Amino acid sequence: MLKRKLGNSGLEVSALGLGCMGLGGVYGPATDKAAAIGLIRAAFDAGVNFFDTAEAYGPFANEQLLGEALAPVRKQAVIATKFGFNIDPTTGARGAGVNSRPAHIKAVAEAALKRLGIEAIDLFYQHRVDPNVPIEDVAGAVKDLIQAGKVKHFGLSEAAVETIRRAHAVQPLAAVQSEYSLWWRGPEAQLLPALEALGIGFVPFSPLGAGFLTGKIDGTTSFGSSDFRTLVPRFAPAALQANMALVEMVRAVAKRKGATPAQIALAWLLPQKPWIVPIPGTTQLQRLHENLGALTVELTAADLSEIDAALSRMTLEGARLPEAVLKMTGL
Repeated sequence: MLKRKLGNSGLEVSALGLGCMGLGGVYGPATDKAAAIGLIRAAFDAGVNFFDTAEAYGPFANEQLLGEALAPVRKQAVIATKFGFNIDPTTGARGAGVNSRPAHIKAVAEAALKRLGIEAIDLFYQHRVDPNVPIEDVAGAVKDLIQAGKVKHFGLSEAAVETIRRAHAVQPLAAVQSEYSLWWRGPEAQLLPALEALGIGFVPFSPLGAGFLTGKIDGTTSFGSSDFRTLVPRFAPAALQANMALVEMVRAVAKRKGATPAQIALAWLLPQKPWIVPIPGTTQLQRLHENLGALTVELTAADLSEIDAALSRMTLEGARLPEAVLKMTGL
């Protein structure tokens, strides 16, 4: 497995990680526990050493699952988890809004260490920016955890550039996480240049557009009642139909390169910057191996230029998240 370094932090991880959120039922019923553990271990056996979870996934269940799955290989795995929501530590009940008060951050870290069965969190992200807590205080709390040996690296998720700069001045960031794919290229305008200047790595989530870029979804696709995509504007039938031009373009490139659409979507991300590490998620072993196959797909400069030109001619429809969720981001 190829390795990449997340910015100047020295944190080296596999070129593709595994996003574990979907194993908990966000896109439909939760994956059977034994199957989920098997998938995580298969990813590790295939060379993946970078695994992404959060206290909010479940809540708590995803961290527990990942901790159990990686227990035999803990010293070889890099685990990223997150803090920042109002979640009752006893019941797991989700309260309203966000919570990044320093005392809460430290309590979440202690609980996450126990659920994961580890001595230190490799990468600890603020899941969403808390408008009521100065980011300097957040960074200071994580700095305390790093100095105490309970956290190794600090990260932010869905944060604006100015927030990133302020946090980085207090405690250097190893990585920033946000959505980035052929379907959503928003980070290219301001975020990626800022991260490059600051020496911070970038971890794109939803690199396959929550499944859209795999070519398995079209305007006739229906989602189950528990599937988060039923709430997302860009997954409304009319938007899906309007955006099929993107899928058809990706399919054409895939056919020419002897690859799948998912592999092309991931292979496009990797050359954008050498410090980008996508974290595609899946619940199926065959899709896991398909995604990892993207590492052997070479897109030439001409291929990338062709894709860029095609994208520039498209108008993609639908917001990437529901309005209420977008308001919770710092973007």
